[in-house]
Amino acid sequence: MGPTAVVSRRGADRVRTGHPWVYRSDVISVAAEPGDLVCVSNDRDRHVGWAFFSSVSQITLRFVSTARRVPDERTLIGSRLAEAAAYRRSLDIDATAYRLLNGEADRLPATVVDRYADDTGSWFVVQTLSEASDRRLALLCELLIEQFEPQGILARNDPKVRRLEGLPEQVEVLYGDVPDRVMVREGVVRYAADLRHGQKTGLFLDQRENHAAAARYTHGATLDAFTYNGGFALQMAARARSVLALDASESAVASTRANAAANGVTNVEVRVANVFDELRELEIAGASFDTIVLDPPAFAKNRDAIERAIAGYKEINLRALRILSPGGHLITCSCSYNLDEAVFLHTVQQAAIDAHATIALVEKRMQARDHPVLLGVPETYYLKCLIVRKLA
Repeated sequence: MGPTAVVSRRGADRVRTGHPWVYRSDVISVAAEPGDLVCVSNDRDRHVGWAFFSSVSQITLRFVSTARRVPDERTLIGSRLAEAAAYRRSLDIDATAYRLLNGEADRLPATVVDRYADDTGSWFVVQTLSEASDRRLALLCELLIEQFEPQGILARNDPKVRRLEGLPEQVEVLYGDVPDRVMVREGVVRYAADLRHGQKTGLFLDQRENHAAAARYTHGATLDAFTYNGGFALQMAARARSVLALDASESAVASTRANAAANGVTNVEVRVANVFDELRELEIAGASFDTIVLDPPAFAKNRDAIERAIAGYKEINLRALRILSPGGHLITCSCSYNLDEAVFLHTVQQAAIDAHATIALVEKRMQARDHPVLLGVPETYYLKCLIVRKLA
């Protein structure tokens, strides 16, 4: 008999209702080595499924299947990669950078694969965020080469979440040559992706479709707050009279300026600024904008930070609504999964009340379709994007 685990009734019910994680408190026993694929049963010896075992994390079991039998690991991982790639092809993504594999939502837990390409080739940036996925990193790399023939593969295994699995934070080339930067295309706009040092695996790929949506509502004077590399600003520039892009990071501002120059965009002004302070100063100066984007970093990285996060989101939305012209649109985002959609909506509504603004909700959006949400797993629905119109 191979590696096995027994879970409580509560743990088995959690899997039955669609959540692939079982926490340590619901694991009765385990006979396995760290990172093993284990056959899981409940306390009545009934089969539950197959899961990757973590000896360190509170998430002890991450399920990959509820079937009676699973194929060998090479076949299993290879088929999941192929299925994920086929789905992305069906989306007809108008970009050369996108998420190929999105962890639990593609049934390969704690595993991320992003593809970046330019005119000369393609590269994969991977993240293995658990003991089990990290143990299979070499196999993942081998299968990516076999199925896609990339020029190189980079492991961006520097997220702090790896500490919860007892894993080191590191960045390393696994295969071929990986340039520091790749000039990728998103629609008609080109961006330099810093694969080794950029946010996440180089870019915020999850906002791609929201960039395009925001552009559809753009007119007149436009403000892009927390611009990072100009993702919203450059997509909106073609329809804006002018764009003011703000970010507290000097390197982000330099990147946005370079991206604007690469695209021949001349109506974007980029400024280093603390957005909270700058919104207040713009209000005092009597500034007004026809379109505003708020895309801040996660304010609530854990449940203890929720109250402070709500205050932060309310503050920036209130200030933005005060300087938004009647008839204008606010595109406001939260990537804090600890702050659910209902709370975010309520926070924006309260900001509107305090700003003495009447607003209408035009669209509720989320992360791009190559970052699918697994129903029943709230952790996979993290990015909320609201588009509202100021009526008065």
